[in-house]
Amino acid sequence: MQQSIRLDGKIALVTGASSGLGWRFAELLAQAGARVALAARSIDKLEQLKHQIEQTGGKACAVRMDVTDVASVRAAVAAAESALGGIDILLNNSGVSRQQRAVEVEEQDYDYVTDTNCKGAFFVAQAVGRSMITRKCSGRIINIASVAGLRVLAQLSTYCMSKAAVIQMTKALAHEWGRYNINVNAICPGYIETGINRAYWQTDGGKKVVSMLPRRRVGQPEDLDGLVLLLACEQSNFINGAVITADDGLAAG
Repeated sequence: MQQSIRLDGKIALVTGASSGLGWRFAELLAQAGARVALAARSIDKLEQLKHQIEQTGGKACAVRMDVTDVASVRAAVAAAESALGGIDILLNNSGVSRQQRAVEVEEQDYDYVTDTNCKGAFFVAQAVGRSMITRKCSGRIINIASVAGLRVLAQLSTYCMSKAAVIQMTKALAHEWGRYNINVNAICPGYIETGINRAYWQTDGGKKVVSMLPRRRVGQPEDLDGLVLLLACEQSNFINGAVITADDGLAAG
């Protein structure tokens, strides 16, 4: 795909890059000319993606990162910068969900969601933000929130809470780090089909959800391409603290 926005010379870090949206974001940034650090717990899958990017002329490195472990986050950011150079763009993408009624949530369920989606997102942003500030870098941090942070989705109470926290974190960091020329924005996707949920959309429950969507369809990972590239590039210099939905009209209902 021919890109109109170029990121040549930029270094990007993508968390949760071993599957789903993270995999797509990493491919996209590499296609636009960025050198990409791929981070996740599954290093084998990252090596596959690294090879794929390099086969098409890009440059990437794979670093193991457990976003729920602050020491792991800091070590991975340091390893990525050692391999590729100082990070200019963070795609803060790692996230998990667990569907259950609120009365069924146990402490381990709560921690599973919030440790990744809240704690993980914050400390990844902090580690990269510290580096950007030290290097006086004009940085871009793109947090992947969700439409669930803006409206309630059934049986996803902890997920909704966690993504609402990501939205507020985005605004707080944008306000605090704007003086350092670091733009912090959030994307709130709606329902996006990935390998993890593809089978669900063929079930009766999935079809029922689709039937209630404004245009009776779910999105594809590439539907976020334009927004990601815009927020990653220099042309978005005046966009800071924005929370942008990409949900095909779901939140408007």
